[in-house]
Amino acid sequence: MPGVDSSLLSKAKRVSTEKRQSSCPFNSVHPGAAPYNAEFPYTGAQNGLPGTGKGGILVPAAGDNAHAFEAPGPNDIRGPCPGLNTAANHHFLSHDGITNFAELLDAQQNLYNVNYDLAVTLATLGVSLDGDVVTGKLSIGCDATSRTSATGDLLGDEVGLVGHNRFEGDTSLTRDDFFLANGDDYTFNGTLFGYMQQTCNGNFDRDNLALYRYQRYQQSLAENGNFFFGPTNLLLFGAASFLYELFPSLGPTGSPDLATMESFFGASPDGNGGYIFNNAEQIPPNWYNRVSPYTALEAATEIVAQYLQHPILFGGNVGPGNFDALSYGIIVNGNLTDSSADAILCLIYQLATQNFPSSLDGVLNLPAEVTTWASGKLNPIFENYGCPLVDT
Repeated sequence: MPGVDSSLLSKAKRVSTEKRQSSCPFNSVHPGAAPYNAEFPYTGAQNGLPGTGKGGILVPAAGDNAHAFEAPGPNDIRGPCPGLNTAANHHFLSHDGITNFAELLDAQQNLYNVNYDLAVTLATLGVSLDGDVVTGKLSIGCDATSRTSATGDLLGDEVGLVGHNRFEGDTSLTRDDFFLANGDDYTFNGTLFGYMQQTCNGNFDRDNLALYRYQRYQQSLAENGNFFFGPTNLLLFGAASFLYELFPSLGPTGSPDLATMESFFGASPDGNGGYIFNNAEQIPPNWYNRVSPYTALEAATEIVAQYLQHPILFGGNVGPGNFDALSYGIIVNGNLTDSSADAILCLIYQLATQNFPSSLDGVLNLPAEVTTWASGKLNPIFENYGCPLVDT
């Protein structure tokens, strides 16, 4: 990685990625998200329905003790997404880390002012790829099938958000590649956070994060003999956009600075130029959510903008230094052939409603019940973008 001694990474993994949990914890208490309170409506989203989209609201509101920060305990599940971890730590999602479709919609809108179309898209991808479409439940971290499923694994594995090459994938901003960390693709890596800060230098905007995403791609390509960068990895560009579109106070009009990222990622300086995890992913003090809602089209536009600054190939390694390109939809021989925002949205729709490559020689086969459920949720949104729709 440019400007960084990558030889230090293996040592840092032992120091900075101490696992929060050695196995998926079980919490017999499932509190659910804090109930809706008309005194503190935020954007007014409740029961999985659209809110007002009117943001610029102090979160948590003064006097709203129900959404005060509470650190996760040893029996609470947390995963690779700091935005969802923070939502659970503030009871916008159930504090035990087992959430559901309606909670995900309400939390994204009320906490971050994510537009309803993007909230539905992300929640549908999460539940259909990693959770249970019958119960609507999802673990925001590890495999908790016994608590998310009504039918066992009848509709496929319910691996939670840590499921490799589904929502999670190689080249994460602050998590290790699956095969470089014995399957631990969810634990915060303080060295990677430090690399990100070195690249961004206190300004986590589009340009700097696009460069850092490129650097992480090159690092994984060089170090991971099982590296895979498939079509779902496009979602990682979208996740990176949250750092400058959703995390700053007041959204993109605010400052995507280091203090903000340290708060959401639970990162504390270790005194030696690195970072450690403090188990306190939380909303920064005096923080206001995004003023205007973040739409699916805006997110797709950011994915394209980051990708085009430093284009890379889709595919994977077959052993060290042996890269094979893949083709899927608008990805041909590893190249993205249509970089319009509408085309990216249609590709995301395709990932939720059809089988897709999860490795160079493997395909994630989604049961018909899953694709039918997903298309039922997404068709009303994506019909406006000219996408070929799957019948429900």
